[in-house]
Amino acid sequence: MAGVGPGTAGDCGPPTDLSAPGERCRHPGRADLGWPGREGAPVTVPTLYEWAGGAPALERLTTRFYRKVKADPLLEPLFAAMPDDHPHHVAMWLGEVFRGPPAYSEEFGGYTRMMRHHLGRDIRPEQRTRWVALLAETADEVGLPDDPEFRSAFVAYLEWGSRIALSNSKPGATPPPAAPMPGWGWGEAPPYQL
Repeated sequence: MAGVGPGTAGDCGPPTDLSAPGERCRHPGRADLGWPGREGAPVTVPTLYEWAGGAPALERLTTRFYRKVKADPLLEPLFAAMPDDHPHHVAMWLGEVFRGPPAYSEEFGGYTRMMRHHLGRDIRPEQRTRWVALLAETADEVGLPDDPEFRSAFVAYLEWGSRIALSNSKPGATPPPAAPMPGWGWGEAPPYQL
Protein backbone atom coordinates (compact mmCIF):
# COMPACT_ATOMS: atom_id res chain seq x y z
CA MET A 1 0.00 0.00 0.00
CA ALA A 2 1.39 3.35 -0.94
CA GLY A 3 2.18 5.68 1.90
CA VAL A 4 2.18 3.03 4.60
CA GLY A 5 5.38 1.42 5.72
CA PRO A 6 8.62 2.07 7.53
CA GLY A 7 9.67 5.66 7.14
CA THR A 8 6.34 6.90 5.81
CA ALA A 9 3.67 8.99 7.45
CA GLY A 10 1.69 5.81 8.15
CA ASP A 11 4.52 4.32 10.18
CA CYS A 12 4.70 5.70 13.68
CA GLY A 13 5.52 3.00 16.15
CA PRO A 14 4.21 2.91 19.67
CA PRO A 15 5.81 5.35 22.10
CA THR A 16 8.61 4.00 24.24
CA ASP A 17 8.87 6.64 26.96
CA LEU A 18 6.40 6.08 29.78
CA SER A 19 6.36 9.75 30.65
CA ALA A 20 5.76 10.99 27.08
CA PRO A 21 3.36 8.91 25.01
CA GLY A 22 4.47 10.49 21.74
CA GLU A 23 2.61 10.34 18.49
CA ARG A 24 -0.48 8.14 18.20
CA CYS A 25 -1.25 6.05 15.16
CA ARG A 26 -4.62 4.87 13.97
CA HIS A 27 -2.99 1.64 12.74
CA PRO A 28 0.39 1.12 14.45
CA GLY A 29 2.65 -1.47 12.93
CA ARG A 30 0.31 -2.01 9.99
CA ALA A 31 3.06 -2.44 7.39
CA ASP A 32 5.09 -4.69 9.67
CA LEU A 33 2.26 -7.24 9.74
CA GLY A 34 2.45 -7.65 5.97
CA TRP A 35 -1.24 -7.09 5.34
CA PRO A 36 -2.25 -7.51 1.71
CA GLY A 37 -4.04 -4.83 -0.26
CA ARG A 38 -7.78 -4.31 -0.33
CA GLU A 39 -8.50 -5.21 -3.95
CA GLY A 40 -8.97 -8.90 -4.61
CA ALA A 41 -6.48 -10.29 -2.12
CA PRO A 42 -7.69 -11.89 1.09
CA VAL A 43 -7.07 -9.79 4.17
CA THR A 44 -5.58 -11.32 7.28
CA VAL A 45 -7.11 -9.66 10.32
CA PRO A 46 -4.51 -9.12 13.03
CA THR A 47 -5.11 -10.19 16.59
CA LEU A 48 -5.86 -7.58 19.24
CA TYR A 49 -2.37 -8.30 20.57
CA GLU A 50 -0.79 -7.39 17.23
CA TRP A 51 -3.03 -4.35 16.73
CA ALA A 52 -2.22 -3.05 20.21
CA GLY A 53 1.50 -3.17 19.52
CA GLY A 54 2.41 -6.49 21.15
CA ALA A 55 4.21 -7.03 24.43
CA PRO A 56 5.98 -3.62 24.51
CA ALA A 57 2.66 -1.76 24.29
CA LEU A 58 1.01 -3.90 26.98
CA GLU A 59 4.06 -3.50 29.26
CA ARG A 60 3.83 0.31 28.87
CA LEU A 61 0.12 0.12 29.64
CA THR A 62 0.38 -1.97 32.80
CA THR A 63 3.49 -0.20 34.11
CA ARG A 64 1.86 3.21 33.87
CA PHE A 65 -1.52 1.89 35.07
CA TYR A 66 -0.20 0.31 38.26
CA ARG A 67 1.79 3.46 39.08
CA LYS A 68 -1.53 5.30 38.97
CA VAL A 69 -3.27 2.58 41.01
CA LYS A 70 -0.79 3.14 43.86
CA ALA A 71 -1.90 6.78 44.01
CA ASP A 72 -5.62 6.11 43.63
CA PRO A 73 -7.50 6.24 46.97
CA LEU A 74 -10.18 3.82 45.78
CA LEU A 75 -7.86 1.21 44.23
CA GLU A 76 -4.71 1.46 46.34
CA PRO A 77 -6.13 -0.62 49.22
CA LEU A 78 -6.76 -3.54 46.84
CA PHE A 79 -3.18 -3.42 45.56
CA ALA A 80 -1.27 -2.34 48.69
CA ALA A 81 0.65 -5.62 48.80
CA MET A 82 1.17 -5.79 45.04
CA PRO A 83 4.55 -7.34 44.18
CA ASP A 84 6.88 -5.35 41.92
CA ASP A 85 6.41 -7.80 39.03
CA HIS A 86 2.60 -7.58 39.07
CA PRO A 87 2.40 -5.15 36.11
CA HIS A 88 4.54 -7.53 34.03
CA HIS A 89 2.32 -10.49 34.91
CA VAL A 90 -0.81 -8.55 33.95
CA ALA A 91 0.81 -7.54 30.65
CA MET A 92 1.53 -11.22 29.97
CA TRP A 93 -2.08 -12.09 30.84
CA LEU A 94 -3.51 -9.42 28.56
CA GLY A 95 -1.14 -10.47 25.79
CA GLU A 96 -2.34 -14.05 25.92
CA VAL A 97 -6.01 -13.09 26.24
CA PHE A 98 -5.65 -10.85 23.18
CA ARG A 99 -4.32 -13.89 21.28
CA GLY A 100 -0.62 -13.26 21.63
CA PRO A 101 1.92 -15.80 22.89
CA PRO A 102 0.79 -18.14 25.70
CA ALA A 103 3.43 -16.75 28.06
CA TYR A 104 1.15 -16.38 31.08
CA SER A 105 -0.16 -19.94 30.84
CA GLU A 106 3.30 -21.39 30.27
CA GLU A 107 4.83 -19.55 33.22
CA PHE A 108 1.93 -19.46 35.69
CA GLY A 109 -0.72 -21.96 34.67
CA GLY A 110 -3.37 -19.82 32.97
CA TYR A 111 -6.86 -19.01 34.13
CA THR A 112 -6.75 -20.99 37.38
CA ARG A 113 -3.81 -18.97 38.66
CA MET A 114 -5.38 -15.62 37.74
CA MET A 115 -8.71 -16.59 39.29
CA ARG A 116 -7.03 -17.48 42.60
CA HIS A 117 -5.60 -13.95 42.85
CA HIS A 118 -9.13 -12.58 43.21
CA LEU A 119 -10.56 -15.04 45.76
CA GLY A 120 -11.51 -13.41 49.05
CA ARG A 121 -10.54 -9.87 47.93
CA ASP A 122 -14.14 -8.65 48.25
CA ILE A 123 -13.84 -6.12 45.43
CA ARG A 124 -16.52 -3.44 45.64
CA PRO A 125 -18.51 -2.47 42.52
CA GLU A 126 -17.12 1.07 42.58
CA GLN A 127 -13.57 -0.32 42.67
CA ARG A 128 -14.29 -2.49 39.66
CA THR A 129 -15.73 0.49 37.77
CA ARG A 130 -12.74 2.66 38.68
CA TRP A 131 -10.29 -0.08 37.63
CA VAL A 132 -11.88 -0.27 34.16
CA ALA A 133 -12.03 3.54 33.74
CA LEU A 134 -8.44 4.07 34.91
CA LEU A 135 -7.11 1.35 32.61
CA ALA A 136 -8.99 2.80 29.62
CA GLU A 137 -7.65 6.28 30.50
CA THR A 138 -4.13 4.88 30.74
CA ALA A 139 -4.51 3.26 27.31
CA ASP A 140 -4.98 6.77 25.93
CA GLU A 141 -1.94 8.08 27.80
CA VAL A 142 0.44 5.40 26.53
CA GLY A 143 -0.81 5.60 22.95
CA LEU A 144 -2.64 2.33 22.48
CA PRO A 145 -4.66 2.42 19.24
CA ASP A 146 -7.71 4.61 19.62
CA ASP A 147 -9.76 3.42 16.66
CA PRO A 148 -13.32 2.55 17.68
CA GLU A 149 -12.99 -1.12 16.72
CA PHE A 150 -9.97 -1.77 18.92
CA ARG A 151 -11.28 0.27 21.84
CA SER A 152 -14.65 -1.49 21.67
CA ALA A 153 -12.97 -4.90 21.93
CA PHE A 154 -10.48 -3.70 24.57
CA VAL A 155 -13.09 -2.16 26.87
CA ALA A 156 -15.44 -5.12 26.33
CA TYR A 157 -12.75 -7.42 27.69
CA LEU A 158 -12.07 -5.11 30.64
CA GLU A 159 -15.77 -5.09 31.50
CA TRP A 160 -16.16 -8.86 31.09
CA GLY A 161 -12.98 -9.80 32.95
CA SER A 162 -13.49 -7.32 35.79
CA ARG A 163 -17.04 -8.54 36.37
CA ILE A 164 -15.76 -12.11 36.68
CA ALA A 165 -13.08 -10.90 39.12
CA LEU A 166 -15.75 -9.05 41.11
CA SER A 167 -17.90 -12.17 41.34
CA ASN A 168 -14.97 -14.44 42.23
CA SER A 169 -13.79 -12.00 44.92
CA LYS A 170 -16.93 -12.25 47.06
CA PRO A 171 -16.89 -14.20 50.33
CA GLY A 172 -18.02 -17.75 49.73
CA ALA A 173 -17.58 -17.53 45.94
CA THR A 174 -17.02 -20.91 44.36
CA PRO A 175 -15.71 -20.33 40.86
CA PRO A 176 -15.02 -23.36 38.68
CA PRO A 177 -11.69 -24.89 39.70
CA ALA A 178 -10.53 -24.94 36.08
CA ALA A 179 -11.53 -23.09 32.96
CA PRO A 180 -9.91 -22.40 29.64
CA MET A 181 -7.83 -19.31 29.13
CA PRO A 182 -10.05 -16.67 27.52
CA GLY A 183 -9.13 -15.64 24.00
CA TRP A 184 -10.53 -12.25 23.09
CA GLY A 185 -11.04 -11.07 19.54
CA TRP A 186 -12.66 -8.29 17.58
CA GLY A 187 -16.24 -9.34 18.31
CA GLU A 188 -18.74 -7.70 16.01
CA ALA A 189 -16.49 -4.88 14.82
CA PRO A 190 -13.22 -5.97 13.20
CA PRO A 191 -11.02 -3.20 11.87
CA TYR A 192 -12.69 -1.71 8.83
CA GLN A 193 -9.57 -0.19 7.33
CA LEU A 194 -6.77 -2.65 6.85
